[in-house]
Amino acid sequence: MKDSKEHILEVSLNLFLQKNFKEVTMQEIVEKTGLSKGAFYHYFKSKEQVFEEVINHYYTDYIISDYSIFSQTSLVQFYTDVLLERRRKVTTSKIMDTNEDKVFTSNHYFLMFDAMKLLPDFKRQRIHQQKDELKAWIKVIGVAKRSKEINSKMDDDKIAKLFILSGKGVGINCIMEDNPDPTKEIKALWDGLYNELKK
Repeated sequence: MKDSKEHILEVSLNLFLQKNFKEVTMQEIVEKTGLSKGAFYHYFKSKEQVFEEVINHYYTDYIISDYSIFSQTSLVQFYTDVLLERRRKVTTSKIMDTNEDKVFTSNHYFLMFDAMKLLPDFKRQRIHQQKDELKAWIKVIGVAKRSKEINSKMDDDKIAKLFILSGKGVGINCIMEDNPDPTKEIKALWDGLYNELKK
């Protein structure tokens, strides 16, 4: 059985996903956990504190990737590794442990947008992750150009942004269409882009 703090976080995550931060009340969280007020307040003093802990507990690992673990010598292998990691996160994330359907829905995005508004550290962390992501792509694209894996006069950062932003766009589109795993569609798009860059 889960400990009380873990139980509170799971119940709170589900409430925040059903509504949003503003609509969920502290009283509702306490009631849904089935704990006494004293037991609940032993762990958390405010809804804001609960929300921050939920975000840190469930979303930090989901959004942070270590790009140094992916292939650094081949663009096609790099983006294949990125997609394998994305699929692994979708299927093994703590977020999915609380979700019977094991689906990352648009409500998860809305919750992260709430977190970016309300939690400056979370927003800073997300921006830092995006910069690291762009640097990693630019580096491997430079390697791919020097090794003649790809042949393009387009700037490395523009190519990197094409991969990154097209992947994110397909991901969001798939979630809006209730497709929980966009990796197949992203791979098809990235393979097409890669083949154009090889010409």
